[in-house]
Amino acid sequence: MVVAGRGVGRVLLGSGLLVVTLLGGAGGYGAGRLTNSTEAGGAAAMPLAPATTTAQTTPTPSPTPTPPKLALDDSEPLRADEIEYRTRAFTVTSVVASHVSLRVPERWEMVQLVPPKDMRFNEPERKRAVRVQGGFTINRSPAESLSVRIDQLKALTVDKAITIKSDVVDPKSGDATLAYTYADRGYLKYAVIRWVANPKKLCILEIAVTGLPQDRAALLAVLDEASGSATRSDSPA
Repeated sequence: MVVAGRGVGRVLLGSGLLVVTLLGGAGGYGAGRLTNSTEAGGAAAMPLAPATTTAQTTPTPSPTPTPPKLALDDSEPLRADEIEYRTRAFTVTSVVASHVSLRVPERWEMVQLVPPKDMRFNEPERKRAVRVQGGFTINRSPAESLSVRIDQLKALTVDKAITIKSDVVDPKSGDATLAYTYADRGYLKYAVIRWVANPKKLCILEIAVTGLPQDRAALLAVLDEASGSATRSDSPA
């Protein structure tokens, strides 16, 4: 059995957006492409007509996609000082079965996702959520996981409106944190993901918190509480 845990109280070192643009941001996803078209004709008008002529069209670039215009949800922002937490324990499964414990907002509903490598905690209003992923092999650093996610976000189409705000690796803990905005059903949303490191600075969990742009401070507080209290122990899947 592999056991990994973290102490409480780490604070996010910084923020800023792709800084990400995986679920949110993303400039430069819509590079135009050139289309070439050639039409050729070579039939003689009559016997002994001298030559074959070739006509060629000028390559024209396709229109560059533009990011969608997103609405802003003007709901009251989530307040960090009004959130009460409770410890939740659950199992997520992929390569291995990871038995996870961490603190999340008390009233948020726990939902097992499919495939079962992720557990989600939904706010009653369904505007904010925490997602926890485990079950993967512990063999990659949080910094590597962050880099892979940034590449994935950059590969998304411009309609996802990904904008990376920040990407930070804590040199002391080894945790890596990515913040970005993105489009969700016509609205602008804010996401912050943390890859939690064990004492060997290898990634044990991926924890993502999503909400509204005005929730930024509270979402970071929720992420700090979850990642600072998280533990993982594994057994065969």
